[in-house]
Amino acid sequence: MVGQFDTRVPGPQGRRGAHRYRETTSMTEHSATPAAASATGTATSAHATGGHVPAPAGAGQASGHHAYTIGDYLLDRLAELGVTELFGVPGDFNLHFLDHVVAHPRIRWVGAANELGAGYAADGYARIRGIGAFLTTYGVGELSAINAVAGSYAESVPVVQIVGAPPKETQASGAKIHHSLGDGDFRHFVRMAEEVTCAHADLDAATATWEIDRVLRDVVFRKKPGYLMLAHDVAKVPAYPPSEPLRTDLPVTTPGAEHAFEAALRHFLPGRRTAVLADLLVHRLHAGERLARFLESSRLPVATLAWGKTLVDESAENFIGIYAGAASQPHVREAVEGAEALITLGVEYTDNTTAGFSMDLHRPNLVEVSRFEARVGDQVFTPISLEAALEVLDRVIGEIEVPPMPVPAPRETAASREPGEGPLRQDALWEILAAHLQSATIVAAEQGTSYFGMATHRFPAGSTFIGQPMWGSIGYTLPAILGAGLADPARRPVLLIGDGSAQLTIQELGTIVRERLPAVIVLVNNDGYTVERAIHGAEQPYNDIATWNWELAPRMFGAPEDGYLYRRAATEPELLAACRDALAAPEKLVFIEAITARDDVPRLLQDVAEALQKK
Repeated sequence: MVGQFDTRVPGPQGRRGAHRYRETTSMTEHSATPAAASATGTATSAHATGGHVPAPAGAGQASGHHAYTIGDYLLDRLAELGVTELFGVPGDFNLHFLDHVVAHPRIRWVGAANELGAGYAADGYARIRGIGAFLTTYGVGELSAINAVAGSYAESVPVVQIVGAPPKETQASGAKIHHSLGDGDFRHFVRMAEEVTCAHADLDAATATWEIDRVLRDVVFRKKPGYLMLAHDVAKVPAYPPSEPLRTDLPVTTPGAEHAFEAALRHFLPGRRTAVLADLLVHRLHAGERLARFLESSRLPVATLAWGKTLVDESAENFIGIYAGAASQPHVREAVEGAEALITLGVEYTDNTTAGFSMDLHRPNLVEVSRFEARVGDQVFTPISLEAALEVLDRVIGEIEVPPMPVPAPRETAASREPGEGPLRQDALWEILAAHLQSATIVAAEQGTSYFGMATHRFPAGSTFIGQPMWGSIGYTLPAILGAGLADPARRPVLLIGDGSAQLTIQELGTIVRERLPAVIVLVNNDGYTVERAIHGAEQPYNDIATWNWELAPRMFGAPEDGYLYRRAATEPELLAACRDALAAPEKLVFIEAITARDDVPRLLQDVAEALQKK
């Protein structure tokens, strides 16, 4: 191949100086340096002329007959991070890249009914797998999904959005291309994405592999979504495969901060009655196992917010329940707010999880550990990671006398009773469903009666609870349970959703059927937006919805007659029978329509709604 230019884009191993620069600046967003651009001058020249020179013989091959390309590099990096399913919707600007997706040996294409559903599914997938990804086309496709991306940002979920875009030469011409705004500016949507992502890049041939690594590194490190615009022609440019793993474990702890934090704890904790409050960020930062060891050794009483439900083993003796500010059960509130030392781990307070910020906590009594810093009272120690801070806490509490905060006996619940024959009520609905959960179940509860009704019930060990109390986009959980179920096929997914929310995203039931996901779907039919009625407008027509025949939904979306179960439950005995049938059919899709009154709400939702009404 003498006399031909090698236009494959180098991977990070090719330029050590630039690689070091990228690592030290990964927390900022920037374009390629002039040095980096000049190092790939042949690729830049080829791109500027509207094409590229063929790669040399013997270039790396993707599966099938494709030469190894920038698109393959992106797919390999995603697979390296644990992505084995790519969700999305095909469009003319991503079709050629999709050929590489379906040919990839480790990533499987999962087509969704629409782009919003794909984004939600990638979010649910990431909550189980640690990262998710989805693909849309330019303009119309990506904007259909921006709600999902914003939700992932608000809820700290690492999701990568890939957008297939018009060729660079076409963009440079300023032509009125379909799916654009027709003004010659093809970066409108990149700028929109910037507001709801931690990192973004409009990839070009010269710097694509660098930018892919930068964005993916930031997504994993910051636990937020990232955005990659992949033009049709850039995706096809030959490239070198990665030759070394993508580094994502960037150091965030200094010995000085760690030692100072330990000294402050040794001065602050002795003799103080102590409790623990843990939340979402412990899960997002993959520190759950470290937290479990700390709780097992310290035996301190622990509560979580609803956002962090199932973060700790809820069957453990020292788990006391869900803290929700003034809406907490009395014994939980007394233990948390009355502790002389309350250790908060990865806690983020929201109006929905604290009944309108009604918590009564005082900084002089707090040891607060967040993502990059720790506090003891008013003293701040940074940088220190949450996991490093947990290790310090474990060591200190193991060496000094730290008494646990006494926990009052919980208020007696109603004794076991025979199921009533009257209409099914919300309190019985959630009690029965919780009692039938098996260990290691994935439960997605829609923001509304489902979320607030299930949050206060204890789950068996190994369960995962998925909700969206911060973003609260109704309809989210139906596609999310699709993604979560595909992320871990060994665990049965359970969806709890209201009729109003389901009407927004029911199309993805067809994807669940196609993927043969043995989900249990409990649809609460309470004739409209009951959560909104609880807040305002109980009798207003704007909280009404169209009446659907839910019994026909599985068949309409492709489920074979012998491939699913439908059960209608309007009484407690009917719900008990439906739950037994679901457990007896672990390989089938089960659709349970639970009928409750339109004005019946869980107690926690009622308390939160009353708090929000006062704001």
